Amino acid sequence: MNQKPVDGSEDKLLHQLHKELDFSIKTSRRSHQLTGGQKQRAALAVDAQPTESEKEIYNQVNVVLKDAEGILEDLQSYRGAGHEIREAIQHPTDEKLQEKAWGAVVPLVGKLKKFYEFSQRLEAGLRGLLGALTSTPYSPTQHLEREQALAKQFAEILHFTLRFDELKMTNPAIQNDFSYYRRTLSRMRINNVPAEGENEVNNELANRMSLFYAEATPMLKTLSDATTKFVSENKNLPIENTTDCLSTMASVCRVMLETPEYRSRFTNEETVSFCLRVMVGVIILYDHVHPVGAFAKTSKIDMKGCIKVLKDQPPNSVEGLLNALRYTTKHLNDETTSKQIKSMLQ
Repeated sequence: MNQKPVDGSEDKLLHQLHKELDFSIKTSRRSHQLTGGQKQRAALAVDAQPTESEKEIYNQVNVVLKDAEGILEDLQSYRGAGHEIREAIQHPTDEKLQEKAWGAVVPLVGKLKKFYEFSQRLEAGLRGLLGALTSTPYSPTQHLEREQALAKQFAEILHFTLRFDELKMTNPAIQNDFSYYRRTLSRMRINNVPAEGENEVNNELANRMSLFYAEATPMLKTLSDATTKFVSENKNLPIENTTDCLSTMASVCRVMLETPEYRSRFTNEETVSFCLRVMVGVIILYDHVHPVGAFAKTSKIDMKGCIKVLKDQPPNSVEGLLNALRYTTKHLNDETTSKQIKSMLQ
């Protein structure tokens, strides 16, 4: 495979990013008042202060990222209304059980609406960062060196996205609750029953939310579509500006994870998880944006190396990431993908 080697400038970037990650994780350990996820976010911002030219976009994205941990905590604690729904379905003439199920589902749909609206904010943030990190006249590597604060925010968005989708994939209650909500709402409309909570999610929004939650990995799908749209709307910008930015980030993450010199200095397993998620995230975006994708021989991403890094981790910690590569990439099953890569992901 024709890999893009880590050249001198990328090597310099690699050393700098590793130094900052390693230092910042140590610093974050002193932040006892923060939650685990907040420590990780604080850690990644320690050394990378935005320059004047970065500040406007940095501040816009920072407002979004401040809410990311709360979204993940809400999703992690999402238990669903399965019991109430089953009772209501089994006893369709019992009005009290119908009311109880509806009363349980309405606030949960409010949460699902909040998650969906956050995906729209995240998409806007990603597009802003892509604009800054791919603009001329600098190369992707120069951008990542010059605008490390924005590069870290880009990485944080991907980290959040993979974590969100991992949690969503293991929670069937989300789609069950929303389906019940829509069915009940439709029935209430037919019977002219006023629906408390109907104003919460109107029909148009409900349709968009249905499409969002029908995806196995809804946040990744949102970001993949946003990246593809960014490239198509900026035809004056060479596509390589975007794909090289993504492949450089994948390369940096892979080398940091597979090189004992760097890996041995990681003082926190969260840093390893962070790098793995970012690596997988940029691979998926690259595969959606690049005309021939991430798996072709001409790809600038060392896919064999990246998959090997994933396979070298404890299986239970990376199965979700391997599944993301299996099921949310665009070109894995193309004829141009080598049999070896396909078998590595089986």
